[in-house]
Amino acid sequence: MGQNAVLATDACLTHLHRLGEQIRARRKALGVNATNTAESAGISRVTLHRIEKGEPSVAIGAYLNVLSALGLRLPDADKPLVSKNEESIPTRIRLDDFPQLRQLAWQVHGTDSLTPIEARDIYERNWRHLDLAKLDDTERQLINALQTGLGGDFPHV
Repeated sequence: MGQNAVLATDACLTHLHRLGEQIRARRKALGVNATNTAESAGISRVTLHRIEKGEPSVAIGAYLNVLSALGLRLPDADKPLVSKNEESIPTRIRLDDFPQLRQLAWQVHGTDSLTPIEARDIYERNWRHLDLAKLDDTERQLINALQTGLGGDFPHV
């Protein structure tokens, strides 16, 4: 007899979707293609695609293998997967959400958001122009997350 499928709650689906987005953003930020990531994690390309979509039917071991292959780790069990207090990197960084970045990116035209690598590069190139006294907690967390996740030659704030 087969087992009944467990239905994921809305909160679970939201967490998995966000985790999948973060995994995909990290892979893209590292410039690693999906085939190489899947091979490094010991899974198929299709399974990686399902993980990046946040599908609940994928085994937790596959998720953990991908996280490991990308140099990530699962957050502590007593913390939510995604939280404003966590150092997480969004797939797109809206300039309107980060006033200091918006000022540093004055030369960027035709878009209201940047990739994590573009944002990191702008912070790094223009660090001397950053007004640390005007940074709010959200932008400080973004800067620290960019440096932790992508590296860079500027200090944590």
